[in-house]
Amino acid sequence: MKKLSLILVMAIASFSSYAQSSYKEDVELVQSIYGKSKSDLVKQYMNLSDTQNAAFTKVYDKYETERKALGQTKLQLINYYAENYATLTEEKADELAKGTLKNNQDYEKLYSKTYGQAKKAIGAINAAKFIQLEVYLQTVIRNEIQDTIPFIGELDKTKVQM
Repeated sequence: MKKLSLILVMAIASFSSYAQSSYKEDVELVQSIYGKSKSDLVKQYMNLSDTQNAAFTKVYDKYETERKALGQTKLQLINYYAENYATLTEEKADELAKGTLKNNQDYEKLYSKTYGQAKKAIGAINAAKFIQLEVYLQTVIRNEIQDTIPFIGELDKTKVQM
């Protein structure tokens, strides 16, 4: 679990640079660090037999392809929020809220679908172990993102206090 924490810290550090680089570079950086390191992390954490690992790899590869697409959508929403924060209208706020809620629902659907596929490939305990790890990683990343972006109206309050 300590190795998990170290790799997770590296992934989170890459998110901290979000505001300092372009959107395309961020997607590539996050996915390259999170994807490759994460793959190694998952394999080590799952500790599957060679036969199970072969079956799980097929499920995991499909999952990662879909997860990366959802991650890109999440980053697009964050970028849209950053671009429109100062001029947020009712329509833009509604679009952002709906997009974020749909993205969260899509992650939940992906977890459910992947759990079913993993359960067939490696059994319920191992499938649950994988989903538990995924939810943990995504929750930590989501928390880090939430800590780095302002709440709606938060920057306006700092102007008034000055």
